[in-house]
Amino acid sequence: MIAKSLRALAALAAVALAATATGCGKEGAPPVKGPSAAELPKYQIAQGFSLPDSSTWKRAQKRGHFVVGAKEDQPYLGEKNPANGTYSGFDIEIAKMVSASLGLDPKKIRFKTIASANRETAVQNGQIDYYVGTYTINDLRKKTVGFGGPYYMAGQSLLVRSDEDDIKGPKDLDGKRVCSAAGSTPYQRIKADYPKADLVAYDTYSICVDNLLTYQVDAVTTDDAILLGYAAKVPEEMKLVGKPFSEEPYGIGVPKKDNALRFAVDDALEKAEKNGDWEKAYDATLGLSGEPAPKPPAIDRYPAN
Repeated sequence: MIAKSLRALAALAAVALAATATGCGKEGAPPVKGPSAAELPKYQIAQGFSLPDSSTWKRAQKRGHFVVGAKEDQPYLGEKNPANGTYSGFDIEIAKMVSASLGLDPKKIRFKTIASANRETAVQNGQIDYYVGTYTINDLRKKTVGFGGPYYMAGQSLLVRSDEDDIKGPKDLDGKRVCSAAGSTPYQRIKADYPKADLVAYDTYSICVDNLLTYQVDAVTTDDAILLGYAAKVPEEMKLVGKPFSEEPYGIGVPKKDNALRFAVDDALEKAEKNGDWEKAYDATLGLSGEPAPKPPAIDRYPAN
């Protein structure tokens, strides 16, 4: 079984490498799973846009582009091409449509990979202008970071090997080795609500998935959107089990005191949902996992702080 799972790991690596190719494959070869540039929406850059009350926007406007924090190992959400350093996925498209609405060319965005545990620090210290990467809005984080959105509603779930029959939901995790990302909301929830699980953490979910496929852990837990992407890469090896057991509203993290930027991000998201860009971006990225586009959640325009 381990040999079979090692082949699955090789398949995941092959998919990532295949995504770097620009030529055609052999006739009858399976299509590369991943966003097609031809299918991605083109975002119209707002002409004459100005946001003088936002110090973050003014710095970005002066340098000519936004610096955006993202994930690099989440299929269909935030994934980095190891060959050329480009990022793709639904979160990446959200970052681009926001940039265009704020008057800056989305093609010029400089993406920086930021681990879950370091997101608040990166926003607070000005390492990035905003963060788009499966970032759940909650009251604790609002104490240090402002949030635009939400732009997507996910739910915590479980990913297991296809031959796993004992785990059907979180109540079956007692004594099971469960992996999640350090500092993430899913990690904290398992720790608090299912203390008998043997919880382990790494900086990235991709390491958790590697450990799942090599039988070092029994399950990986995070948001269903993230897990769907991994399962879609090698569906014969992994599966999601049970129903989502939380609500995870994904938001765009901005500096806490920059209310002007936060409200402008809210406007950008609302515009993208109304003009169809949001759904087009979903269909070309996360929709490739097989899940149809859901209705976007209502924007939470909470008061200035």
